[in-house]
Amino acid sequence: MQKIRKGDTVVMLAGKDKGRTGEVLQVLPKEDRAVVRGVNVVKRHQRQTQTQEAGIISKEASVHLSNVSIIDKDGKPTRVGFKVVEGKKVRVAKRSGEVI
Repeated sequence: MQKIRKGDTVVMLAGKDKGRTGEVLQVLPKEDRAVVRGVNVVKRHQRQTQTQEAGIISKEASVHLSNVSIIDKDGKPTRVGFKVVEGKKVRVAKRSGEVI
């Protein structure tokens, strides 16, 4: 089970976007990376296809999972632990102890 999943709200802990928050769009577990909305935006040259025009587009690049942290209910970053509740393994916020 992954500590960070698609749809989680996370905050950047390091890099040029330190302190910015965003939603996880995609998690790449084999590379230990995640794509976060509005964070680590890069410009790419796009060749024209049947569906897209040519030009320079902005898109989010992936960031390493060590540089992001889930936001707790009080808006501060928290670490994630695991606990068995009613026979199911669930993610738990270390800061507040609540189930994520």
